[in-house]
Amino acid sequence: MTYRPLMLTSALALLAATPALAQEMNFNRIASFPVALNTPDAEETSAEIIAATGDGMMLVYSDSPAGVIGFIDITDPANPVAAGAFALPNGEPTAVSALGQTVFVAENTSESYTAPSGVLHAIDAGTRDVLASCDLGGQPDSTAVAPDGSFIAVAIENERDEDLGDGRVPQMPAGYLVIQPLDANGAMDCAAQIRVDLTGLADIAPEDPEPEFVDVNANGEIVVTMQENNHIVVVSAAGEVLSHFSAGTVTLDTVDTEEEGALTFDGRLVDIPREPDGVQWIDTDHVAIANEGDMDGGSRGFTVFHRDGTEVFEAGMAFEYAVAEIGHYPEERSGNKGVEPEGMEFATFGGVPMMFLLAERSSVVGVYDMSNPAAPVLAQLLPSGISPEGAIAIPGRNLLATANEFDGREDGAAPAHVMIYEYQSAPAVYPHLTSAGSDALIGWGAISGQVMAEDGTIYAVSDSFYGMQPTIFHIDVSQTPARIVDAIRITREGQPAQLMDMEGIALDGEGGFWIASEGRSDRIIPHAIYHVGADGAIEDVIALPNELLSVETRFGFEGITRVGDMLYMAVQRPWRDDPANHAKVLGYNLDTEEWSVIHYPLTEPATGWVGLSEIVAHGDHVYFVERDNQIAGAAVTKLITRVPLASLDAMVALGETPAVLDPEAVVDLIPYLTATGGYVLDKVEGLAIAADGTMWVSTDNDGVDDHSGETMFFAIPAQ
Repeated sequence: MTYRPLMLTSALALLAATPALAQEMNFNRIASFPVALNTPDAEETSAEIIAATGDGMMLVYSDSPAGVIGFIDITDPANPVAAGAFALPNGEPTAVSALGQTVFVAENTSESYTAPSGVLHAIDAGTRDVLASCDLGGQPDSTAVAPDGSFIAVAIENERDEDLGDGRVPQMPAGYLVIQPLDANGAMDCAAQIRVDLTGLADIAPEDPEPEFVDVNANGEIVVTMQENNHIVVVSAAGEVLSHFSAGTVTLDTVDTEEEGALTFDGRLVDIPREPDGVQWIDTDHVAIANEGDMDGGSRGFTVFHRDGTEVFEAGMAFEYAVAEIGHYPEERSGNKGVEPEGMEFATFGGVPMMFLLAERSSVVGVYDMSNPAAPVLAQLLPSGISPEGAIAIPGRNLLATANEFDGREDGAAPAHVMIYEYQSAPAVYPHLTSAGSDALIGWGAISGQVMAEDGTIYAVSDSFYGMQPTIFHIDVSQTPARIVDAIRITREGQPAQLMDMEGIALDGEGGFWIASEGRSDRIIPHAIYHVGADGAIEDVIALPNELLSVETRFGFEGITRVGDMLYMAVQRPWRDDPANHAKVLGYNLDTEEWSVIHYPLTEPATGWVGLSEIVAHGDHVYFVERDNQIAGAAVTKLITRVPLASLDAMVALGETPAVLDPEAVVDLIPYLTATGGYVLDKVEGLAIAADGTMWVSTDNDGVDDHSGETMFFAIPAQ
């Protein structure tokens, strides 16, 4: 491959240009830290609950699979540094909290579900010395330090065995609340520990409360969620139950309740128990709960209650719809709990009280202005790592950090990360693409091939993840963020088309489209080219000839472009008759119906494989996206390359020995893929080029299946 100097300006400036005038305040991600850097020898690692030392310079997170708590130096928050790990002596960490330079770690040491036990450790964040350890008498879940530093509250869940009795409560022994007093120096006085009995309060399994999450308000009052019991309790610092009430139920309309490979928000859920997980005090009178659900419920949003149990706000489907509009809706969780709000954080930034709602299955953080607890306002949606579990706000440094628990390295997915955001005077960088503002809800995801129309808009296709709902999305890139303004459903004889894996799209010059479908014999999806009308109806199908079918593999068409009567298709990886690291570029003459071929020499992979993901003819050149299948720190090859259009004249008929193209690298995409503080996403799959040479690039989010759901969609100036 021929290389030439890359004409790159600052990728960050291109993705998030900031005018000179003062901006409104927004959160933007500034760094991502792979927690495996702290535990390089662990087979699996995670970041679950997260805290910060009093000076805001050190993050501390629990890592249950590795059996440690990890430390991250954020003296420079945009460049976090691994600061080591502390191994728990006997069990697994379930939660961390911090007061000054003391880190409180809840350790689960249970022998079994019926013999639960646990310990609360106080550890010096600097020396990593254990200052004290207090027996908790049961299995701890969450912890929270009182704002005045006088005690730490611990939810003793004594969780149930989900394989016993259909996984339902009651299963003894019962859980309870621990209030562990701290002296003026923050030291634990184990002998003064208070254990608060929470039995007899809930309507569901009152004999077996399972406290899940705790938070403490400015008056030293503790709120406790009991998820399986669908109940909320308010307790004084002295251990007196001040109030308690059911979290109640909610009826949801226009919900996607089926996992059928389509985004269909047309179902109904009646009287669903909220079953809250996370809880936060909004002020001393109001609490917000994240309605994740467990046994029977999960209402996919959040609710605000007065401390006396009066419901003052119910989000209903609003949060889930907002997540769907930015492409993060997890279709494979439709039959269960949807976006699954779980963790929460609350803090005041710039005088604005803000709640941070973590959606575990869609990997999004919802930022809400809680100035009026009865009317929360969604201010932002932030991209997170996969499965955010915990968050910590550091208002004194204008920082927010999330702990994301999923480690997918074994299956080629992303490792667990801690992500850091800054509250700054700048435009919101994310999302890059949204369907917000449409007359009807347009859910989307798994964006693949794309093409630029003459009017400067883009048409993009979704791939086989939504196999029951193949769609062409019409995108207005003149807006920021770019907006999906229409969804054209692909139909065959009036019915939704099936057995398609759309990976490329080209204009037919008459208002319709040519669609390249990647074949998958294991899914009975044929390799094919489809001619589709402006209304989405399939008008014709071009099947592959036997000469190609006899050597095909599952790695088929990954892009299509048209030049006059010629269609050119990029094949992702070598087929059985190709030399090593050479992929076919196929031609099809619409007039003569003849096929032709030439070879593209792929970059030698450092790990895994390298293939083609897109092909676009523009001016005197044909452009390709060439990428490896690696993610985050393992990613090496993410390129836009090109060859002269005239070089395709060397294509030969099938069966003849193909010539080999000589591509030149035009853009290294890795600086762009890391420009918004995230890790490198693996699937760069869309490229469209405007008349002035501006290149629009997009990534495929795999339908939010073992993926963060993040879609990058950005412009690169003409090269």
